[in-house]
Amino acid sequence: MIQRTVLVKFAETTTQDQLVEVVNRFKALQNVLTGIVEIQAGLNIAEKSKEFQVMLMVRFENQAALDAYAVNEDHQAVAAFIREVGRVDSIGVDIEL
Repeated sequence: MIQRTVLVKFAETTTQDQLVEVVNRFKALQNVLTGIVEIQAGLNIAEKSKEFQVMLMVRFENQAALDAYAVNEDHQAVAAFIREVGRVDSIGVDIEL
């Protein structure tokens, strides 16, 4: 199993409603993609590292599922929305479980 975790930093102009929409759109991917074991996403409530407002995590059955996810048009649409609402930076990490 492979877990991808991404922290996303948004512009100061990104609204709270837009952040919530990012989370909701990302979670909805579980209903349309195969090979996903679990999806978690949420707004950062930590006192430290406040510059990253959203955390996205997805666990895949295997590398093939991760590879398919990366090019999937539904995932690409969510990524485009993230850029559209003001993504400034992100940090992504993949680990094998």
